[in-house]
Amino acid sequence: MGDSHTPQAIWGRELRHQRQAAGLTQARLAERIHFSESLVSGIETGQLPASPDFARAADDLLGTGGLLLRLLDWRKGQVFPSWFGTWHEKEQAAVSLRSYQPLVVPGLLQTGDYARALLGDDEPAVAARLERQAILTREDPPPPTLRCLIDEAVLHRPVGGKKVMHDQLEKLVSLADSAISIHVVPMSVVRFGLLAGFAIATSEGGTDVAHFETAIRGLTTGDRSEVAEAVHLFEAIRTEALPQSMSIDLIRRTVKERWT
Repeated sequence: MGDSHTPQAIWGRELRHQRQAAGLTQARLAERIHFSESLVSGIETGQLPASPDFARAADDLLGTGGLLLRLLDWRKGQVFPSWFGTWHEKEQAAVSLRSYQPLVVPGLLQTGDYARALLGDDEPAVAARLERQAILTREDPPPPTLRCLIDEAVLHRPVGGKKVMHDQLEKLVSLADSAISIHVVPMSVVRFGLLAGFAIATSEGGTDVAHFETAIRGLTTGDRSEVAEAVHLFEAIRTEALPQSMSIDLIRRTVKERWT
């Protein structure tokens, strides 16, 4: 599902060109620069980003005069992490989105102050996150429908302090309608364990793409079996979530009892 024309993919092809010109296999390159062969393969196919240390090591071995390190300058103008770029494109083109979040409010529904508390006052990153939300109010093409499942613990986790949480939960209440549904998964629901967040984007042609969150990066995939598992899991969690009216009542009650 990777885009072969992204800067990351183009960088990977340049690495492959330089490696092959030097007469090295991926395994030999990996051995000599002390990185794993799987990382070399992932970078060359554009699936994984190269670090500056990786680029320096490859430059030194391949005698490219710092070319590979200089070519990483494209990241200096990058607002989103490289691993998020593919998902951002799918999100923007989606006609429907489904999101499960066990830890924080989904990015598309965050207030500026809530996002700022999570992103450490990184204003370009905050601005980029808020700009993503424009898809929910756009006119052409029509905005996607958004179905959000939020763990009840999210309503109690003190991100940014009392006022930030108050305003954030009030925003959830104001956004909930037929196009944006918000369902709270009660803390008593434990049969799914402690899952990481994930989302599913459906394109106009009906194709689904899933995005899974991990501790260090996100993974966007169109693999049919993985996407099918994500859809199955989302629907299973949804059956345990409160209806929207009850969810909004719970959010309002939490605002009054905890954040006012």
